[in-house]
Amino acid sequence: MKFLRQASGRVLIALFISLLGGHVRADEPDYKSFEQTAYLRFLNVSDAGLRRSPALGLSFGELFHRATLDTGSTGVVVGATSIPDIDRLPKIADGELTYTSSGRVMRGRWVRTSLTIVGAGDNAVQTEAMPVLAVDRVDCLPRARDCNPDEDVSRIAMIGIGFAREGDRQSQSTPDKNPFLHIVSHNDRRRHGYVLTSEGVHIGLSSANTAGQFFYVRLQRNAGGTDWSPVPMCISINGTMPPACGTLLVDSGVGAAFMTVPRSQAPEAELQPGDQVAVSIPQQNGVVPLYGFKVGDGSPMTPEKIHLRHSPGRVFLNTSFHFLNGFDFLYDADGGYAGFRRR
Repeated sequence: MKFLRQASGRVLIALFISLLGGHVRADEPDYKSFEQTAYLRFLNVSDAGLRRSPALGLSFGELFHRATLDTGSTGVVVGATSIPDIDRLPKIADGELTYTSSGRVMRGRWVRTSLTIVGAGDNAVQTEAMPVLAVDRVDCLPRARDCNPDEDVSRIAMIGIGFAREGDRQSQSTPDKNPFLHIVSHNDRRRHGYVLTSEGVHIGLSSANTAGQFFYVRLQRNAGGTDWSPVPMCISINGTMPPACGTLLVDSGVGAAFMTVPRSQAPEAELQPGDQVAVSIPQQNGVVPLYGFKVGDGSPMTPEKIHLRHSPGRVFLNTSFHFLNGFDFLYDADGGYAGFRRR
């Protein structure tokens, strides 16, 4: 049985690559006419790939903060004490943002200000004036995994660039809060979005930074028409069929994975070392294998831990940042595409 599980993972990966080579893809966007791009290399690049969530610099004037780049949330979140002359900035509204992975609830006010995001080598981009959540205090959800209500807000700095996050206790996390969609531009030839890699992020899409074999997934608008819906996916554990289908979140902000499946996929309270997880993307004529991993094998794409939850009506996988050690991840905010490019 152990051999079959290992073989299953290898077959899925091989099939995914062969499908890409055979051009079995969704309708593909064309980025040839777009040129406005920038590249920010992470501050914590390693020869061994990502060992922690990617980090970039965040600056308001002369103050510089090391911040986590987070695709699991939407919005720049920083301690109110870290923003110079904050009381002079226009206040938009009271605000909050909940990180369900840790149980931390950021409470403060949305203020309007421009900011600078800095990569290694002092490469930087500047945003237009946009909403920023200035945090005054941290509250904790009941049974929070990792939360301290006495947390020093001056140490808080997150750059949330995710999409489809409004339904996960983040009702205020709308696209107008995503800094990568509000970079100062000198012409209209910009395709809003990004390509996230294990070493850095390309802001703005072009033919150059989208070259290669991307597998594209066409996203649907959400019910309110305010954002795109999550990436659809199906998951099978130890080859259990049929797979359970729901949504996928490529989350660069956490090292552990979060999985919700029915008991038919995972009867026990926890996944065991050696269990094989296979993830695929549903298409009109079936599913296309995306990737797989074996629990506890220590490979670069395997999450350091998996938080498992059983639900009869919801299927969900948060990949953790480890996914980026094997794939580049594309988000096209204008056209409504997600893309996966295996390295």
